Amino acid sequence: MATNASMEEFEALLNESLEIDTPQEGSVVKGKVLAIEAGQAIIDVGYKMEGRVDLKEFANPGEPAEIEVGDEVEVFLRNVENARGEAVISHEMARREAAWDRLEEAYGKEERVEGAIFGRVKGGFTVDLGGAVAFLPGSQVDVRPVRDAGPLMGLKQPFQILKMDRRRGNIVVSRRAILEESRAEQRAEVIGNLAEGQTVDGVVKNITEYGAFVDLGGVDGLLHVTDMAWRRVNDPREILSIGETVKVQVIKINKETHRISLGMKQLQDDPWDAVIAKYPLDSNHTGRVTNITDYGAFVELEPGVEGLVHVSEMSWTKKNVHPGKIVSTSQEVEVMVLEIDTAKRRVSLGLKQTMRNPWEVFAETHPEGTQVEGEVKNITEFGLFIGLPGDIDGMVHLSDLTWEGRGEDVIGDYRKGDIVKAVVSEVDTDKERISLSIKAAGGDPYAEAIGGVKRGSIITVEVTKIEEGGIEVEYEGMKSFIRRSDLARDRADQRPERFGTGDKIDVRVTNVDSKNRRLGLSIKAREIAEEQEAVEQFGSSDSGASLGDILGAALKGDDD
Repeated sequence: MATNASMEEFEALLNESLEIDTPQEGSVVKGKVLAIEAGQAIIDVGYKMEGRVDLKEFANPGEPAEIEVGDEVEVFLRNVENARGEAVISHEMARREAAWDRLEEAYGKEERVEGAIFGRVKGGFTVDLGGAVAFLPGSQVDVRPVRDAGPLMGLKQPFQILKMDRRRGNIVVSRRAILEESRAEQRAEVIGNLAEGQTVDGVVKNITEYGAFVDLGGVDGLLHVTDMAWRRVNDPREILSIGETVKVQVIKINKETHRISLGMKQLQDDPWDAVIAKYPLDSNHTGRVTNITDYGAFVELEPGVEGLVHVSEMSWTKKNVHPGKIVSTSQEVEVMVLEIDTAKRRVSLGLKQTMRNPWEVFAETHPEGTQVEGEVKNITEFGLFIGLPGDIDGMVHLSDLTWEGRGEDVIGDYRKGDIVKAVVSEVDTDKERISLSIKAAGGDPYAEAIGGVKRGSIITVEVTKIEEGGIEVEYEGMKSFIRRSDLARDRADQRPERFGTGDKIDVRVTNVDSKNRRLGLSIKAREIAEEQEAVEQFGSSDSGASLGDILGAALKGDDD
């Protein structure tokens, strides 16, 4: 019984010893390098167990293996024995397990970890973190896009762990976060040494269409295009180049966003300080067209002083054309100063004011009654527009087209491009209007016809038409109408039919209407006037002589 008890105790102690000393599968154990052959290291992990590990597992990415016989290393025991009786071990898995423990601790404390970029994959790079492989997205490599990552490959540097999942074996890291943190510290230090209004030297780092970024020694400031010079700068590259050292003034510092605004023109004299004295109102100056818009053109009087010529002040005659058809960029032009607003830094200029008003010139050289010749520029429902000297137009109203008939009936006889003669009837320089008359260019037939005719005159007319209400007659080409009641003194003779077309009759002028161009004529008035004249010469009807006697005596006297 005693012997049996001793054997059982011995077996229990032996088993306990084996359980304590024999490595467990799936654990990390220490081993000793016994030999290196055929690209492998033979490692003794104790208890007469040996295993083989490829030398590449002992090498960092891109570097040779650093291992020698006798070195003590850690390996991961995957299996105690394989088909060849050897232990299945891995140094890489041991490093990975140790690395994960270390990385999880660093991740929890938000500490940086060291690693090296060793490969490129879709969307980014692979990073060795001392045994564990992490993914570095392309957007997290640097603060700015990296075109060539070659210089970064294999270089040991710090990274920040953004996310990790041990169960899935995923780790995402960032190099950009480290750079931004370092840059923020550097920016804070540099900004702390800057003050608004301070003049500093900087290096042009980048140029854009709206300005340039200037490196002030670890922190960038924006030099806006409007702060580069007092004059208009269309392209910053006109005055700056990348790598150039420039002297700038700190205009504004935003302590929260660390944004710095810089200026170059602030270090120069402001040309606006002398604008009023140098450019008095109504004075003429020569400038250069710098920019053309739909509403006018900007003219530079000197660097930093620019004025606007509004489209309405560009030409006396071209009212509805684009400014680009009057002036061109870089053209030298003479302008007049119309208004200065120093508060808004604006100068209003005039281009047409440097030239005489063409309507005033025309009025001086073409007084009313002057005959002109010009081309029909436009035809409207109310008249013609005729081109005149000085690139201006005059209008011929419908009523001034012809003496006879209606203007509406004859305007169709004119075409654009026709050369016509007209007489200046009125010039209104304030309203910029010129009235012309085509009918007056050939003289006034009415005025010529009635040259010596006045009220009470006796003239001879020709009957041209017989109507029920009277007769139409003609005198020197001018037509008139004699009403039935004016055809004779006696009512019985007031019959139109007693006249014939072509008859010549004497009539008395009762009215001269120059405005309506008409003569008032009457046979009745002539007969009454003749009777009165005969009575005055040969006697009165009150003495007993009849009208026939009186007229007979008058006729006899004429015969004698």
